[in-house]
Amino acid sequence: MTDTHRTVLFAGGGTAGHVFPALAVARELERLDPTVEPVFVGTKDRLEGRLVPEAGFRLHHIDVLPVPRRLSLGLLKVPSALRGAVRACVAVATEERAVGAITFGGYVSFPLDWAAARLQLPLVIHEQNSVPGLANRFAARWADRIAVTFPGSADRFRHPERVAVTGNPVREEMLALDQDAQREDARRHFGLQPDRVTLLVFGGSQGARAINQAAVDSYGRWSQPDRLQILHAAGQNLHRETAAAWERARGTGAGPLVRCVDFIDDMAAAYAAADAVVCRAGATSIAELTALGKPAVLVPYPHATADHQLHNGRALEQAGGAVVIEDGDLDAARLVAAVEPWLVDETACTAVASASRAFGRRDAAANVAGLILDLLPPDRRSTS
Repeated sequence: MTDTHRTVLFAGGGTAGHVFPALAVARELERLDPTVEPVFVGTKDRLEGRLVPEAGFRLHHIDVLPVPRRLSLGLLKVPSALRGAVRACVAVATEERAVGAITFGGYVSFPLDWAAARLQLPLVIHEQNSVPGLANRFAARWADRIAVTFPGSADRFRHPERVAVTGNPVREEMLALDQDAQREDARRHFGLQPDRVTLLVFGGSQGARAINQAAVDSYGRWSQPDRLQILHAAGQNLHRETAAAWERARGTGAGPLVRCVDFIDDMAAAYAAADAVVCRAGATSIAELTALGKPAVLVPYPHATADHQLHNGRALEQAGGAVVIEDGDLDAARLVAAVEPWLVDETACTAVASASRAFGRRDAAANVAGLILDLLPPDRRSTS
């Protein structure tokens, strides 16, 4: 009797930028082919250890160490840990009778990449950023297909002929967002006025001091402050000092309505509330901004590996969907000069929003899922 059940192994952990795209592709893979079961490998104590089970997928735990960026004693532990992690992935693949693998970069992915090579499993890797990370640069040597977010990334790989520009998969709740229908309720949810033009400002879960400072310093610089409101997620580490700075700014004169919070759990609602956004240039943020068509000022994190956030941001800027201000150049004057034309001129805002939306790939999850399905012909199915 033929068993049509097929397991495809997934790895992508450590950060939301790896986990969320992996989950989006796993769900799309199930939708496109119900005979496929996505099964994850990852670490118990990182983000995937919580998010993958919460999403309803099985997770096999492996022990793996990140590669230190600097010379240290920790480097001596990496080879042994990596060999153990590869053996664990080979065991999982054998136990699950896996027929393929998809990985999303980061040190958690590399053991599965290597195991797939040993077992000659079809392998798709996905690179979120303009500049590929270390794990993906190595795995690209034997991967069957390489999915990338940005068109300019293909030439950064040894085998550009294997590259497909798929976009970066976005969470389902973002794609399902009806911004027009939910805008007023979303603003009320955050204690904002339903009819004011809204600027969303955030710098990641821990915050970004340069973004926070420029936002606070912009308080008295807006030409129509009575029409504007700012939803500012200052970060868990920086919220107290930023909230105090906003209080001091309010004492200096007229300015926009401001709601300062430490962290936003419901980013879909935050995007629905916003007319424009100021944020870092991480691949996940750019994917969400462009899926929704949000004009953005992007402030790349200056210490990102290989300056990949700057390259991410420049790609969207060149397409007309964003303005990039480097971290060291950011101040209130530059922030207001970049954002205000979108907030006071609906035509200008619409043009940038359209360019952003044209750059985005709402079909990214389906594109990545399609790559692995194309590598799984009927004769690769398990039999019993």
